[in-house]
Amino acid sequence: MVLSFGYKKMARLAHKHTSSTKIVLVISCAGLVGAALIANFIWASFSSSYISIASNWAFEKSGIVVVPNVTINTPDKREAADGKRKTVPERFLSATFADLPAPDLHWEEMPPAPVPRLDGASIQIENLLYVFAGYGSLDYVHSHVDIYNFTSNTWGGRFNMPKEMGHSHLGVATDGRYIYVVSGQYGPQCRGPTSRIFVLDTENKKWKSLPPLPAPRYSPATQLWRGRLHVMGGSKENRHTPGLDHWSLAVKDGKALEKQWRTEIPIPRGGPHRACVVVNDRLFVIGGQEGDFMAKPGSPIFKCSRRHEVVYGDVYMLDEEMKWKVLPPMPKPNSHIECAWVIVNNSIVITGGTTEKHPVNKRMILVGEVFQFHLDSLTWSVIGKLPYRVKTTLAGFWDGWLYFTSGQRDRGPDNPQPRKVIRDMWRTKLKL
Repeated sequence: MVLSFGYKKMARLAHKHTSSTKIVLVISCAGLVGAALIANFIWASFSSSYISIASNWAFEKSGIVVVPNVTINTPDKREAADGKRKTVPERFLSATFADLPAPDLHWEEMPPAPVPRLDGASIQIENLLYVFAGYGSLDYVHSHVDIYNFTSNTWGGRFNMPKEMGHSHLGVATDGRYIYVVSGQYGPQCRGPTSRIFVLDTENKKWKSLPPLPAPRYSPATQLWRGRLHVMGGSKENRHTPGLDHWSLAVKDGKALEKQWRTEIPIPRGGPHRACVVVNDRLFVIGGQEGDFMAKPGSPIFKCSRRHEVVYGDVYMLDEEMKWKVLPPMPKPNSHIECAWVIVNNSIVITGGTTEKHPVNKRMILVGEVFQFHLDSLTWSVIGKLPYRVKTTLAGFWDGWLYFTSGQRDRGPDNPQPRKVIRDMWRTKLKL
């Protein structure tokens, strides 16, 4: 009995000691957890500040401008009464492709083109805008010409192109009656280029062929100058490698006066998608890019595959000395502007285009400005905004009105990436 009682007493003491130990352990654990939470909070605060500072420093070093959240007073009276405010999500804008400050222009929407067009070509002769070929989509290309009449503001007069003629990335030039159509891509997706050249007599809508280029080219800079058809740059047969070649052919009244092309002084920088303008007996080559999409190896449909591209705003000029001169560059790098220009009051006006790619996701960025190059001072101005950002516009000017049609527009005001191929036609009154 004594042993039993002693055992029970010892058991009660042991149980009491064990309970006390458990309580102490629980309290100790709670204290440790609390201390850990406090330490974690302090570290998180420090880490957050550090990451924020480091991120901002990294963005500054990479040329990306961080646009902070902007608070906007909401028009909703109930939210205003509750003190609630809406915010615009943070956006990351590169100083290269950010929209440039520009005045608003009043744009009027005109009758749309009969079909949507991307990478088409155009030539204006008096009050008529001749619009050639182009992609309807990556899998479909046009093989006809549409005509817009600036006097009646109507489309009409469709006719077919030669079956052997390129369907996109064409070089075009005119003497006021004959339109010369040079090389370009034959077929959809990223198929190969052609060296074929055709000339259109706009009075009877008949086509003739001219001696082919020495080598096929995509989107070469093309112009008539001093009785010769000049073809420069563009991309070589693989669609990506820039060409520096410069060839010319003597022509008159839609006929070639020579059997072979003559080699001229190479252009300082090669590549496609440039504006090429002759004015005041000077030849200008503006903007462009090095590199382009290529056909995916082994693809039976020549599916387009992305490659590295460099967009630039370089401006080069040839005059009577026949030496290339470097002029002030465009306000921002700009490409896909081969038919986006018009001549207005001793200046060159360019609508839209593409600029350097997004520095993070490498997506193409469209241009939404209208640029003016003053031929007297050889300086640039940004004179207005387009209704939206758009590339490969086909531009014209008539009776004080600046027109543009076709191309590929952006995804919206806050997304400058390309999306929809359009057939829109717009105009605005220019006072330069």
